[in-house]
Amino acid sequence: MLNKLERKFGKYSIDHLMNWLIGLYVIGFLLVLGSRITNINFLSFMTLEPYYIIHHFQIWRIFTWIMIPETSNLLFFAIMLLLYYQLGNALENTWGTFRFNAYIFLGMIFTVIGAFVLYGIAAASAGSGAIIGVGNYFSMKYINLSIFLAFATCFPDMEILLYFIIPVKMKWMALIYAVIIGYNVIVSGWGARVAIIASVLNFLIFFLSTRNYKRVDPRDIHRRREFKRKVNNARENAGYKNADGQISRHKCAICGRTELTNPELEFRFCSKCNGNYEYCQDHLFTHKHVK
Repeated sequence: MLNKLERKFGKYSIDHLMNWLIGLYVIGFLLVLGSRITNINFLSFMTLEPYYIIHHFQIWRIFTWIMIPETSNLLFFAIMLLLYYQLGNALENTWGTFRFNAYIFLGMIFTVIGAFVLYGIAAASAGSGAIIGVGNYFSMKYINLSIFLAFATCFPDMEILLYFIIPVKMKWMALIYAVIIGYNVIVSGWGARVAIIASVLNFLIFFLSTRNYKRVDPRDIHRRREFKRKVNNARENAGYKNADGQISRHKCAICGRTELTNPELEFRFCSKCNGNYEYCQDHLFTHKHVK
């Protein structure tokens, strides 16, 4: 499906999407600093608040929540930007621009849908009155975390320096984050649960869609067994089976010796013979080629 979509819409992909997101984060961080100076809470006009979107037509909130930074600490903010700049661009180079775009935008779309679903549930439960505060649960935090998880899935053995000192493989860091996410889902209220699940749903879809399920497919298991049975029958009929009932993997086409009868021998196929003819080391260079 992604291949078909890429052929049709790939030309609309945004190159270096992570760089654009980082630019939005910087603008959001500057607005946080501006709030401290002017005593105007700019972020209150940027949250993903379905009530204001539906009843006050503040459509910009569907997009501006992306700019809200995860932290107001300058040092941690700079480290976060550096980390996700490297991870995001590495994933784009690995997957391609369109697939990385699809991954990020899918996470955003699921987050917006999750916010409206949560608002609908809260409104139905309350019966009447303004339901405000839903947007406080939703941010780019877990979407950014899904970037980390996707990178760890693609490069599990790559090491990063934790606190710039301790070398840790990505797969162990991803496992720790997965445990933290699972713990938060269990102990948090329904608002946080919906926000977390909606934000990382893109990773779950990515992870499940890239698994190879043929190993556990009953039809494929049956096919492998039938293939193995036919190969063993063919080898048995060709004389690969010894007196003890063992079937060898190699047999010299000249002398008939196998790795079972002569384990010290090496066997090779001849590239000049017309067909799959295998010879032991004593006859590999001395046999007459089959044409």
